[in-house]
Amino acid sequence: MAKAPLNPFRFGTFVIDEFADREEELSEVEADMRNGQDLVVFAPRRLGKSSLVLKAAAATRRRKGLVAYLNVMTAPTKERFAERLAAAIYAEIAAPKAKLKEKALAMFQGLRIVPTVMVDPMDGRLSFSFGFGHTDADIDGTIEMLLELPAKIAAERGQRVVLILDEFQEIVGLDPNFPKLLRSVFQAQPDVCHVYLGSKRHVMHGLFSNANEPFWRSAKQMEIGLIPPDKFTRFIRRRFAATNKEVDPVVCERLLEVTRGHPYATQELSYSLWEQTPFDEGADDDLFGRALELVLQSEHAHFSLVWEDLAAGQRILLEALAKEPGRPLSGPYRARHQLAAPSSTQRALKALVDRELVEREPDGGYRVMEPFLVEWLGEFVS
Repeated sequence: MAKAPLNPFRFGTFVIDEFADREEELSEVEADMRNGQDLVVFAPRRLGKSSLVLKAAAATRRRKGLVAYLNVMTAPTKERFAERLAAAIYAEIAAPKAKLKEKALAMFQGLRIVPTVMVDPMDGRLSFSFGFGHTDADIDGTIEMLLELPAKIAAERGQRVVLILDEFQEIVGLDPNFPKLLRSVFQAQPDVCHVYLGSKRHVMHGLFSNANEPFWRSAKQMEIGLIPPDKFTRFIRRRFAATNKEVDPVVCERLLEVTRGHPYATQELSYSLWEQTPFDEGADDDLFGRALELVLQSEHAHFSLVWEDLAAGQRILLEALAKEPGRPLSGPYRARHQLAAPSSTQRALKALVDRELVEREPDGGYRVMEPFLVEWLGEFVS
């Protein structure tokens, strides 16, 4: 008996197999890693920047490059940052092969703070602990020495090394002087490609585009956005067809009207629609309505908490932008949606942008970032 096909859509995790688009961006990131060009990639969360860079990293590894990845958001303290950094450098750069493990460990014994090394009994992986209570000078010195290791390994082995720092804007919260420390090390590492990913656009712009910041003009900048509907339509129909299902182009159009080509949202809604569609049949409007309803139900608890945490003026403005993206500080817009005075509306707008609920568009207008939040507000609030 033939095994039933699995759902071909993925969301909530890194996707590094088949993309709906991003061919040009992927080729560009691969070339930058190959050439050692430092790169900063920024986009709102769940737009696929991490998946894009990790797919390029996989290609780099196939060409015998050494790549380490660290999500700075997992490191709430400098000690934890040092631990995560040490583990990434050891496993992915210093000792990718078993025969290098003993020699690689010796590198970490010369650090200013010698780490405690522990072995996970389940998978044999090593973790590093630097403890607490150290002086700032000691932990900073240890991190500086850790950051110098990738360049030393690159020189010893004659291999390209790539260091990926995801959610890089969180580095500022660890210590206001931290960017200066990192930049002082990185600028002397021509054999290491540094890739910085960030989801808070205004913070990343401040770090890399402000002449007063250490990282000013230190890396090529790339911003990724939504995927064009025509490319996502081909992707969705191809994946349905490959698993003995069909989806009408009109249904695809409705789906992408909701998601606007947002990668995470499109994958999530396509997943739900695929599940509702019987094998050897096609997805129609009724099945699409059911799929969207199920997605909104799954997001309900999260959106309810978001809504409850907003001030009254922020709620009113969020509802207005869900109904009509535009320029909420203009007189006609405020009149149409009964918004408060410009100063109050501006404060509410800033709060929504800072919380990454609303984004500014290239034309100067604003819109709600999360596609399903727009649908949820229409269903459960308006």
